[in-house]
Amino acid sequence: MNTSPHEEHSGGARATAGRTALATLAGTTLEWYDFFLYGTAAALIFNEQFFPSLSPAAGTLAAFSTFAVGFIARPLGGLVFGHYGDRIGRKATLVVSLVLMGIGSTLIGAIPSYGSIGFWAPVLLVTLRIVQGIGLGGEGAGATLMSMEHAPPGKKNLYAGFPQMGTPGGLVLANVIFLVTNAVMGDHAFTSWGWRIPFLLSFVLVAVGLVIRLRVTESPSFDRVRAQDQVVRFPLAESMKVGFPGSR
Repeated sequence: MNTSPHEEHSGGARATAGRTALATLAGTTLEWYDFFLYGTAAALIFNEQFFPSLSPAAGTLAAFSTFAVGFIARPLGGLVFGHYGDRIGRKATLVVSLVLMGIGSTLIGAIPSYGSIGFWAPVLLVTLRIVQGIGLGGEGAGATLMSMEHAPPGKKNLYAGFPQMGTPGGLVLANVIFLVTNAVMGDHAFTSWGWRIPFLLSFVLVAVGLVIRLRVTESPSFDRVRAQDQVVRFPLAESMKVGFPGSR
């Protein structure tokens, strides 16, 4: 017996859609927290910790250059995670993107300064910033798709907006934790080692986000495609053909 889309989303399905929307909001908030945390540290700390041989102005510019690297890496993350999201499922790729961001941020908090390991300190910083960018690139579109594909009929735009609220949420959370840590510790202790605490805290926050995300069910749209054995082998290549009809 066929059921209408509205019947499919009655009761339990609507509750699942709500939980999924909140889970995507929590995940994107945590990922943007990590991403923006880096920006605050780049403005205040990284010039002294990783570029002390440069002048204050040049060191700040170098620190902000490493901040920009994350934005450059985001499209790569979107392509890679978008491909695998259509290949193995949305949930798995969102879990990986969250873990990737958490690992990158936690390790940034553990990088020795330039005074300890020299040239390798900024190299590791840039490498981990690339990891952050790739993780965030996978999160953006994936979380929006996951929330939208769980949405009740007629409310896809509303549910797709939940992950977008994670951007300002992460910005506020990053600044609040940075300010509180600085206020508690004082300027000298914070500048020398206390700035690492917000980054190391990412491990705890991402662990909480991971528990929430693992409780989310797979996208109904992807489940249907998989049940009908219609998953394409190279989703990225297929998506590229959309803009080039002559390639078909």
